[in-house]
This record gives sequence, C-alpha cells and structure tokens, in this order.
Amino acid sequence: MGFWTFLEGLLLFANAFAILNEDRFLSRRGWTLGEMSRGRRNTLKGQVIGLIHACQFLRLPLILFNIIIIVIKLFSG
Repeated sequence: MGFWTFLEGLLLFANAFAILNEDRFLSRRGWTLGEMSRGRRNTLKGQVIGLIHACQFLRLPLILFNIIIIVIKLFSG
C-alpha cells in the first residue's frame, strides 16, 4: 500500500462522512451537534461527531479534491 492509496482511502472516508444526513441518520442515534455541546467533547463519541460535522462543513473543498483525484486518475491510468 502506497501513500497515494492511503490518500485515496482518506478521501473516500471523508466522502462517507460528508453524505451522512443529520435528520435521517444521525439524530436517531443521538449523534447530533447538540449532543456535543453538552460537555461531551472529549469523549470518543464527541470526537467522531465533531469529525462528521467538519466533513459536512467542508463539502466544497471535498468536491474539489474529488475532481482533482479523478483528473489525475484519468491521466495517469
């Protein structure tokens, strides 16, 4: 496994977090931003909730990274 494959894996992971819908999926399980603001930021659950919301907030840069990866893959094979 090379560094390039690792970066692609991280991008796929970020894409998976970015498409999670808060109303449909996260609120049913109690994984909303309101849960994190109750002082549970240092727990593992709080850290994951923060990561999910950061990925959702940064959708435009994520789209740009996806386009760059697709173009590189098209030219490099």
